[in-house]
Amino acid sequence: MVNVLVVGAGGREHALSWKLSTSEKIDQVYAAPGNGGTLQNVELSVTDIEGLAKFAQEKNCFTVVGPEDPLATGIVDAFVEKGLPIFGPTKNAAKLESSKIWAKEFMKRNSIPTADFEIFDDAQKAKDFVKSYEKPVVIKADGLAAGKGVIVCKNKDEANDAIDTILIKKSFGDAGSKIIIEERIDGVEASYIALCDGKIGIPMATSQDHKRVFDNDEGPNTGGMGAYSPTPIIDEKLGTEIQEKIIDKTIHAMRDEGFEFKGFLYAGIMIKDGIPYVLEYNVRMGDPECQPILMRLDSDLYDYLHASYEGKLNELPEISWKNQYSVCVVLASKGYPSSYPTGDEITGFENISSDAFVFHAGTKKQDDKIKSNGGRVLGVTALGSSLQDAINNAYDACNHIHWTNKYHRTDIGKKGLSNL
Repeated sequence: MVNVLVVGAGGREHALSWKLSTSEKIDQVYAAPGNGGTLQNVELSVTDIEGLAKFAQEKNCFTVVGPEDPLATGIVDAFVEKGLPIFGPTKNAAKLESSKIWAKEFMKRNSIPTADFEIFDDAQKAKDFVKSYEKPVVIKADGLAAGKGVIVCKNKDEANDAIDTILIKKSFGDAGSKIIIEERIDGVEASYIALCDGKIGIPMATSQDHKRVFDNDEGPNTGGMGAYSPTPIIDEKLGTEIQEKIIDKTIHAMRDEGFEFKGFLYAGIMIKDGIPYVLEYNVRMGDPECQPILMRLDSDLYDYLHASYEGKLNELPEISWKNQYSVCVVLASKGYPSSYPTGDEITGFENISSDAFVFHAGTKKQDDKIKSNGGRVLGVTALGSSLQDAINNAYDACNHIHWTNKYHRTDIGKKGLSNL
């Protein structure tokens, strides 16, 4: 028997902890720092690499890294150096996410389909480019910005405002010292996540995230307001194309360039006229995509994460999935992704049916009560025999949960219904 340490505090990490705890090969699952829903929390920051390594060594843990920050900082390199088993990419491999500029240049030199782009660190030069560019644009901060460093612009005024926000006002700090201005590709967005061992990548179930804060994809981008799996947008033919032209190509090119990629490789895909383009890479499981994907997973997750670490994914059978749909609705604090209140008591968990599971994200346990402690607070996730059933079950569960400043979108999964 082995113990597992899950690094992180969000809904993704609660989902990983929950699924790993069902493995017969695992004794204890610890979460650092965890949240109000995870059971065995360790008071260590995700960037306290020395502290996490010491804990993992003492408790004989296989470590699973959830968020991007410790990966970008080099937690995997530090653990490997100490001979500690860990799931995730090295610091160099994590550049696919930690630097959007590095990722775009990587795609360009390896002929991986993505939008045309230019790079700027000077606001006036960026505005001059926008003025002369005839197509709509997206402005992106180069570094990590918690999923909020992408500004989709409807016109040139919005593009100039975005340039000021990132380069002049420094709204994303050092993450915005450089920007990418890229052509806005208008199509249908989906998430394609593969589990990689440095040599091969095996696809996880498909999913679709809902990034904007308000219904009908209005308002600013967030870390994600909900997701569902599988998505009918990626059929078998398109899935094969994405796997071969994007995932396999990325893994082989990374290996050729000396950056062996192990871990979850997430490709945010825009599909236009049947052609998939990479909007961005993430080097970890998506959040909230993780929640509906793991609800449908029938295989032992630990087997696959450990095989990724050992470089032996080719020795395992195909991943098995429940023949059901799954929907995750994020319950957030009013005001997210800007300023929002915390400390509200949350009630109603006891009324959730067996079709649903509530994954905690921005919560804390205080005096035996669960209180809000972040922008995205809970990920209410449910299964159903059809997508509509899963939507109904998820929203039914949402209606049982209450706190003063609760907010959620009411249209999670509708995009999928329109494509069935």
